[in-house]
Amino acid sequence: MRAYGSDRIHNIGLFGHLGCGKTTLTESLLLTAHAISRMGRVEDGNTVSDYDPDEQRRGMSINLSIAPLEWHDDKINLIDTPGFADFAGDVAATMRVIDGAIIVLDASGGVEVGTEMVWEAATRAGVPRMLFVNKLDRENANFFRCIEDARERLDAAVIPLQIPIGAAKDFRGIISLRQQRAWLMPEKHDGGFVEADVPAELDSLMHQWRTELIDKIAATNDDLIEKYLEGGEDALTRDELLVGLRTGIANGSIVPVFCGSATQVAGMAQLLNGIVDSIPSAARKTVEAVELSNGDVVELQPQASQPLSALVFKTIADPYGKISLIRVYSGELKSNSTVFNSRTRKDERIAQVFSLRGKEQTAVPSLGPGDIGIVTKLVETATNDTLSLHEHPLQLAAISFPQPAFTATIHPHSRADLDKLGTALHRTLEEDPTLQTSRDQVTGETMLSGLGESHLNIVAERMKRKFDVSVDMALPRIPYRETIRLKAEAQYRHKKQTGGAGQFADVTLRVEPLPPDPSREDPLEFVNEIVGGVISRGFMPAIEKGVREAMHEGVLSGSQVVDVRVAVIDGKEHPVDSKEIAFKAAGKEAFRAAVLKAHPCVMEPIYQLDITVPDHFAGDVMSDISTRRGRVLGMLPSGRGKTTVTAHVPLVECQRYTTDLRAMTQARGTFSMVFDHYEEVPPHLMNSLMESHKKEKEVGAH
Repeated sequence: MRAYGSDRIHNIGLFGHLGCGKTTLTESLLLTAHAISRMGRVEDGNTVSDYDPDEQRRGMSINLSIAPLEWHDDKINLIDTPGFADFAGDVAATMRVIDGAIIVLDASGGVEVGTEMVWEAATRAGVPRMLFVNKLDRENANFFRCIEDARERLDAAVIPLQIPIGAAKDFRGIISLRQQRAWLMPEKHDGGFVEADVPAELDSLMHQWRTELIDKIAATNDDLIEKYLEGGEDALTRDELLVGLRTGIANGSIVPVFCGSATQVAGMAQLLNGIVDSIPSAARKTVEAVELSNGDVVELQPQASQPLSALVFKTIADPYGKISLIRVYSGELKSNSTVFNSRTRKDERIAQVFSLRGKEQTAVPSLGPGDIGIVTKLVETATNDTLSLHEHPLQLAAISFPQPAFTATIHPHSRADLDKLGTALHRTLEEDPTLQTSRDQVTGETMLSGLGESHLNIVAERMKRKFDVSVDMALPRIPYRETIRLKAEAQYRHKKQTGGAGQFADVTLRVEPLPPDPSREDPLEFVNEIVGGVISRGFMPAIEKGVREAMHEGVLSGSQVVDVRVAVIDGKEHPVDSKEIAFKAAGKEAFRAAVLKAHPCVMEPIYQLDITVPDHFAGDVMSDISTRRGRVLGMLPSGRGKTTVTAHVPLVECQRYTTDLRAMTQARGTFSMVFDHYEEVPPHLMNSLMESHKKEKEVGAH
């Protein structure tokens, strides 16, 4: 593939709901452009973009994939993205580096939840959009219902550039509203077409939609609207219509709709022409960067003469190294060169630059401004890093990845896996920025957080396949706490005689509750109130150690005891048999006895949930919260027909809320959760916690 200037490069993301046909559309476009000689099938696992074994096994995209093609005198870098919400990280990365988005609709399904999600993401990113209504040859296909649906649920700017001839089994071609010509499908589905007159029965419909299209195009420019009002449709030339169309797409006032069938390779040449003609090229995408030498913000032009600025938007890790996917915004990224990493403040050696199509790598001398490619085996470079020149260091804005919504504990399956787990986790986190790891300070468990349960399950499978590490995942243990509500005293005498030197300690403790204080670092306030020296000061650390051990183990549920003041008020010691180990044991048991007298209770963590759903689901969400022992704090409209419900919910009731909310709202709901406070567990649940703890102790004893 030859080198192209930024004015001839178009970086296009393919987005849509799971199963709308993005991967098949990628295959069909590649075939039409003669980039491949045979079209693969998702069902057969032989497509260009779904080359990962996990994707082939599941029959769906899990990772973004690059598929460049040449069309006439232009280069189009297609990026096929996952449609499943658990892999929204790759959607966010793609939105950051593209010049335009094609949002694919299933002609029988219309606008689905995945469509809405990527539409909102593209809107936030300010990316020019076009729609492609796919699968017009399928049963129940209805192009015009899709248009109505898109106008109602996405944007009134949606307008067809084409309309289909027939639908379902009668689908046989498309009509261009701009050119007023028909393109008929040949029997050989190879991307070709036969140009013909518009069928007489569709002439009136074509003119109706054409008038609406020209109204929108004319409204993009004062000169055009004046000329249109004076002379009608015929007053506008084809070039003027094209300029107005480009302007409208660039500013979002026009969202053009193309149509066809990827499996039938119908409408592909017209879609490629539409990309080249209508979506701004990479030459139009200037970018702001921070000059690290002085902190100034500069605007970079997509020109080879500008200083190098390139963003790593995806990392693919394997046991042999890593592959960094890069978009160059200005300057050139050359093979056999050295670049500067603005995050690490270190130089990185670039051995060879490659173009990438699916998994196929092709060595190239350089990547010019606006282009996308890969570099292998960079040592310290990670996703979101900016590569520039050492003498002109720059920092590009980072990709904003979605925050984790589901957390599980992760344990090595065997001792052999334990030795490799740390490295495998590190490499996996490099590959997927939507993952986070942490360690629970109370339970000591390693936690892995991601965008959903399926996300983490696939991560576990990938770790096994790539790094031969087997892991077990489970829901995290709830970090319950125990505390007391009253003041109480208890005495315990530890006496042990084994024939030789004995053990003796007598300790009396008073316990009392401390007011909850989130800023308190130590859950224990320990004081010595001994009068008359009945216990030597040297034994106090041993008593405190015993108390802390009992607090850590808990009294009712095995959870840590917090917010207590413990005073040593009396006791006895023996001149020979008293030892630290004896006072530690006595302190531990005296504390347990005192706590049991002081009306102990178990506390559970309460989280604040901010749940945003379409208005008609708000009632269902609030009803569900009440079944989870939650309290609704308020409701606020959040725009575009959505409501945000704020509630306090116990953590134990919302560990799988990501999955539950998707089911409840047809995957249209989103939420965030943050720890708020602790509350006492209701008595009936406290009894079950105590029973569970008792059984655990019995199992441990055996």
